[in-house]
Amino acid sequence: MENPRITRGGFEENTMAILDSSGIKDARDIHDDRLSFLEAVRFASLASESLSAPSWRMFDAIFQILRDSKSLELAMASYQLLSELEQRYPRIYLTCSDKPESTSGRAGELVVVKEAWSPFIVGSEASHTEAEAAGKDLDHLFDSLRFSVLVEDMALAVKRTDFQLVIKPVECMLLFQYLVNVLEADFLPRQTLYKETSNWVLFRESILNILLGSRKLNFKSLVRDCMSIMCRRCHHHIEKNFQDLRYVKDSRDKEAHNSNVSLAIALSELEKGTCVAVQELMTLIMELDLIRKEADLQGFTTRVDGFRWVPMLEIIVDELTYNKDYISPFLMVFSEPKWKLEIILQYFSKYTTKSSVRTRRSNETSNDATLEAILSFFSTATSTKNIVKKISSEVAKLLLVHAFQACLSLQHCSRHNAYSAERIGGTLSQISNKLVSAFQSLRKNDETCKMSKRNFGILWSINFDLIYKRSQILAEVVSFLLVHG
Repeated sequence: MENPRITRGGFEENTMAILDSSGIKDARDIHDDRLSFLEAVRFASLASESLSAPSWRMFDAIFQILRDSKSLELAMASYQLLSELEQRYPRIYLTCSDKPESTSGRAGELVVVKEAWSPFIVGSEASHTEAEAAGKDLDHLFDSLRFSVLVEDMALAVKRTDFQLVIKPVECMLLFQYLVNVLEADFLPRQTLYKETSNWVLFRESILNILLGSRKLNFKSLVRDCMSIMCRRCHHHIEKNFQDLRYVKDSRDKEAHNSNVSLAIALSELEKGTCVAVQELMTLIMELDLIRKEADLQGFTTRVDGFRWVPMLEIIVDELTYNKDYISPFLMVFSEPKWKLEIILQYFSKYTTKSSVRTRRSNETSNDATLEAILSFFSTATSTKNIVKKISSEVAKLLLVHAFQACLSLQHCSRHNAYSAERIGGTLSQISNKLVSAFQSLRKNDETCKMSKRNFGILWSINFDLIYKRSQILAEVVSFLLVHG
């Protein structure tokens, strides 16, 4: 794969001149100039027959427009352009292997375009000094502290009880989604090559690892903010205000009213996309933690890799343990099946396995329980009673239903085949039978406890067509739970 990052002096100067606001005082003129700049870059870098890659300054200018757009139109246009340029001019990619796949089987070599612009400040202080000496302004780029503050601001925004139609939340959400896309684009090629080489250095140099390893970052606070964003989704709040806006009769400022309606619609959709981006970020971090754990066990990590040690998965489980009100909304929104199942397995493991002292190089782990093994703990009245004493019947049922949902999703996810066999621990038929048995035990333990509509709704949200193609097991399980839940 070729990476055509070629800068042309004349092209850069002519395009950047569009943003020159000397002598311009009208905000509308500045707005139009920014749109013209974005369109000029789009044409030259994405639509022209002779493509010209944007320079460092041009990328940076687009990013600054996104950070300080002041309008929905500019925010969306700059975000879309940055996203398309990321795909067309990647900073990191894998080359195709020269050898035939039958003899090599390798993905190729990892290429990192070190001189490429990035929204993140990574690297040594010397590299920062060198960049500033070359006239590159780094003040508005993101380090670990700025990134965590952005997440914190979004978490605070979703907690607000009042609703304000302003552009700032749009900028923050688009900015966050773009930054997560950059982290993912940097992470995935490394992950592909790591599966072949087990070379920890690939991730030591990743943007995500550098951000998380910084002492500027309060990692636990970052995790809590991510969970808060996912647990406090405010679609109903935005939609209610959108409905209110539709019936406003005062048309004295029709343009402002239409702008507010557009902003309300955008906020509703962007909030959904932001929840997806938060899940992607959390998934990337948990994947990195897993890889780092492997490197730790093999003795490949050093102090150079940063001081953070507590994995995100453990922090999530602790937060759900001490704040049980988070369990339902968090698991309802968090849909990645592999890590959803891991969260539930580790949650149950806190109450079904003996704790052990963990060391940096320890081979022992408390995370080796399977779904089949967890369900087996509900096979007797005594063990069921012991678990219910600690987490309650309602929480146990909620976790089991979500675990079953994740299990079904994993059955149809080819990239998780090996994981499914290892962590589920049984066939779909075996898991279904044990799930029914577990609910029977829970019902006997508390005759007054019926399966809530919420839990049944989780099962009903599963794609039944996929299951019916293989068996009628799910129908039997649902029928049982509906009658005996």
